[in-house]
Amino acid sequence: MKKHNSNRFYLDHGITRRKFIGAAAAGSAALFGGGLSSLVSRSTSAASATWIEATIPQLQALMNSGALTSVQLTTDYLNQIATFNPLLHAVIETNPDALAIAKKLDTERHAGHLRGPLHGIPILVKDNLATADKMQTSAGSLALVGSIVPTDSVVVNRLRATGAVILGKANLSEWANFRGNAPFNGWSARGGFTRDPYLLSFDPCGSSSGSAVASAANLCATAVGTETDGSVVCPSGNNLNMGLKPTVGLVSQDGIIPIGHSQDTAGPMCRTVTDVAIMLGVMQSPFGEVIGHAVPSDYTQFLKIGSLKGARIGIDSRYFSTAYGGENDLVKVAQKGLDAMQTLGATLVPTDTGNPSQQNFKFYNDEFTVLLYEFKVQIAQYLAGLSNTSMRTLADLIAFDIAHCEEEMKYFGQEVFELSEQTSGNLNDPAYLSARSDNLAFARTNGIDAALKKDNLDAIVAPTYSFASSLPAVAGYPNLSISVGLTPEGKPAGLWMYSGFLKEPTLLAFAYDLEQAIKPRTQPGLLGSVPPEPPDAGICATLATAVAPRLVNGRAQISRHLGTGKPFSP
Repeated sequence: MKKHNSNRFYLDHGITRRKFIGAAAAGSAALFGGGLSSLVSRSTSAASATWIEATIPQLQALMNSGALTSVQLTTDYLNQIATFNPLLHAVIETNPDALAIAKKLDTERHAGHLRGPLHGIPILVKDNLATADKMQTSAGSLALVGSIVPTDSVVVNRLRATGAVILGKANLSEWANFRGNAPFNGWSARGGFTRDPYLLSFDPCGSSSGSAVASAANLCATAVGTETDGSVVCPSGNNLNMGLKPTVGLVSQDGIIPIGHSQDTAGPMCRTVTDVAIMLGVMQSPFGEVIGHAVPSDYTQFLKIGSLKGARIGIDSRYFSTAYGGENDLVKVAQKGLDAMQTLGATLVPTDTGNPSQQNFKFYNDEFTVLLYEFKVQIAQYLAGLSNTSMRTLADLIAFDIAHCEEEMKYFGQEVFELSEQTSGNLNDPAYLSARSDNLAFARTNGIDAALKKDNLDAIVAPTYSFASSLPAVAGYPNLSISVGLTPEGKPAGLWMYSGFLKEPTLLAFAYDLEQAIKPRTQPGLLGSVPPEPPDAGICATLATAVAPRLVNGRAQISRHLGTGKPFSP
């Protein structure tokens, strides 16, 4: 990896697993025998045996005891990134000031001053959260390289205020998977293809792919992602992470490159439920519907063994089927999680949250329509706050991609951008208002709320990597990805658990109880091989004659699930 101007990293996209192992001076026996820790560089600190896989409380204990410093820990994670990122492409860039920040925090600790629960903890944030420092905030696109944000995003500001070391920016599906009909997840023009560290050929999912991979592969203590539909829970599930998509309104959207205000939120992506709970307490910054509601300052108080005893957990069987994204090998692992929940005293209850494929997938089409309208308006608002850039509107971004087609559109186009540009730009447009109203009625009133009430449920579960992310995403309700284990092939799998408005304490309590019982965490083994690079889509050669997709009566139709990228069955 070499660094170029504007903090842009050019990664070696041609590296093979064999070349990587050779470069790391480690044989296959070490690779498969000990997970990532067996390949940790000899330059890491003496405490390397303890910081690998350590939770935030464990790292704090090490630093408080003097066995580890933030400078040592930050150096160790930077070494991990240098060693593994050429293969995994989870990190777009590292913070050139990370070690200086860590040193200052060590000095404060030595003087008896701790800023908060993240004091000295190195964290990666997705490259759509603004950081007012020497790093880029680009959503993975070349269009925003060199632009300057006015200030830190609220989330980053809160992380810094409680002592976090912002280690760098995580890779993502470019523009948070909202540019074109990508046939894969986890690629950006700046960061390349993110790879799943458990099975290199498995979909890391998106759009917070880099955040999930980095956390799973111990490239950071923990990471922050964002979700509009599935972008926290899907990569968390596919990388054996615990990842929470909070209630919309619990975590500020300010300073995050937007898709749509009705569904956007940042969320923690961690190796353990404990770390998720700590991160949520730090990140929460209420707005909108959450204002006026009492929220806990510390979510770790809900992490108690025995929480599942007497719980009623809903099962909507459609999401366990292939027609709704369920995959047989992943569903088998999810079933082990369900069995464990029953053993822990939960009652599994069949439930029905509604059929989203009715009327030619109207629910998904409405969701897509809503986001197209919101994106055009909100991206212009975001761009207006930037300096040192000529990008001011969605039309400017579209023109940039055309002018830089070979770099930006080699593999897929910008059909989503083009559809969004065709919207009226008016959030009082009847087409927008109707789609949003119908969507909310389906997902919230007649979906999750109705199921919880009718069947007296505490939460609802579905298998990871299914279409089940859309219901809580549209409703604005919390959704927690819970690790369960690996398939025989080595794919991570687990459960998504969601419930009603501000039910994060319930979800965290249940997830913690399950986690402590089954101990699902295992280090990645870098199994399999990197798939070949996709073929050139031929877009640049046909730009002059290409016909843009069209809205029909102000509405859009979508052929792929927003959360997973999988095509819908006809």
